Amino acid sequence: MPVIGFLNGGSSDGYAASVAGFHQGLKEGGYIDGQNVKIEYRWADDVYDRLPAMAMDLVRRNVTAIVANTPAVRAAQEATKTIPIVFITGADPVAFGLVDSLSRPGGNLTGVASLVDEVGPKRLEVVHELLPSATIVGLLINPNNPRAAVQARESQTAGGALGQEIHILNARTESEIDTAFTTFGQMRAAAVVLVNDALFNSRLNQLAAIAARHVIPAVSPWREFAVAGGLMSYGISAPDLYRQAAIYLGRILKGEKPADLPVQQSTKVELIVNLKTAKALGLAVPLSLLGRADEIIQ
Repeated sequence: MPVIGFLNGGSSDGYAASVAGFHQGLKEGGYIDGQNVKIEYRWADDVYDRLPAMAMDLVRRNVTAIVANTPAVRAAQEATKTIPIVFITGADPVAFGLVDSLSRPGGNLTGVASLVDEVGPKRLEVVHELLPSATIVGLLINPNNPRAAVQARESQTAGGALGQEIHILNARTESEIDTAFTTFGQMRAAAVVLVNDALFNSRLNQLAAIAARHVIPAVSPWREFAVAGGLMSYGISAPDLYRQAAIYLGRILKGEKPADLPVQQSTKVELIVNLKTAKALGLAVPLSLLGRADEIIQ
């Protein structure tokens, strides 16, 4: 029975929807966990320093293939040059050094790239449309993320163009997230934008609750945040990304080579607005935003 190593920088609780999407993709390819394929899960629980050892453990177990998200893919890449790796990333896979090109990846890596990082600055535009007079906007970043410097730089540039003063605070742990929101409140940030990171992605329910407790409008890349009570989300569907990755894994298990599988690009971006939360915050969402929303939660 083939074995898939599932290497992730987040925690299992926060990625339940993504794992469900992953199983759906495997099923579409004819594979069901425990019947004709086995999945070995490795969760770093947001401690990214654990990922290299976890990747090496999967390699020692001689797994058939590995699926890894952005914090984990470097560790997997360094652990093996032969075992197929399917990545899920919001970064540019070529610029990030994962593949030679999108059409012909080369080597043992291919995967699914999304616009989740590219649309990061767009979330600041959404904030500007909602709060045009806002001058101070908070940005929450995990400095351990390999994309942290790029996320900060691009957001500063985009915010400056909109007349926003971007205040960046770091959070490496759950307790630091709460502390950061306290600080955002003290500096009177009009809103907080969350970047794409496994630490935040696996705590969307908690983040929505923290934002509500501090009475701060917050925007996340992921729909689950708005569903949990966050004000808005602007990004792509995480479960669908994992479904696409699993479909590629199924093709690899049937004999195809990662080097010959073009990197898939997920380009559909969704805007989700939670009107109930907006009313609780005393905000009137402009019709221009509501008209563009793919989903309105009332």
